Amino acid sequence: MPSYKNVGKLFEKIDTARVPEAFTTRYLADVIGLKSPVDRALINMLKKLGFLDPSGRPTDTYSLLKNKNVAGAAIADGLRKAYAALFEANESANELPLAQLKGLVAQVTGTDSKGAQSIAYTFNAIAKNADFSKYDQPEELEKGPADDQAETAGQKAPAAPLPRNGLRSDFHFNIQIHLPANRTEQTYLNIFNAFRRTFS
Repeated sequence: MPSYKNVGKLFEKIDTARVPEAFTTRYLADVIGLKSPVDRALINMLKKLGFLDPSGRPTDTYSLLKNKNVAGAAIADGLRKAYAALFEANESANELPLAQLKGLVAQVTGTDSKGAQSIAYTFNAIAKNADFSKYDQPEELEKGPADDQAETAGQKAPAAPLPRNGLRSDFHFNIQIHLPANRTEQTYLNIFNAFRRTFS
């Protein structure tokens, strides 16, 4: 993003403001109070994190931003999905000092120093509002009544049964993405998100 200084303010205002039918530039300026043209990139950021759909309408996860108990975990979840390639390379990417984070970005994306810095600063600004300590239990965000009843009874959901031959049909595979050099941050994020949508 061209400016990331108001990322924290954006999440604070979302917490107290009404949920819009569509998160437009007018809503950003009139309700959220961010009127600078550079702040319009924040709308696209919310889309990349999964809080808005492509048309700008709030998704189901948008409401989590209005609950202080889970907002930080929801942001962490969105960050992990939007920057999946970084977390694939280093599962503790959010804990890296800025200099190391820029190095990781350059390694993963192949971008130049300026591009790596822009991505790293944007990532870091979002991560400051995320709560990764709760991300270890992401099921807390989506747990249903049946799960609550099982917990109350001191039981866990049964594991999937093994096939008759005793082996599970699970398998794992690795995919490499060769990214073009010297492209913009948006180019790389589009690639990562297209990959995520394809395999999610």
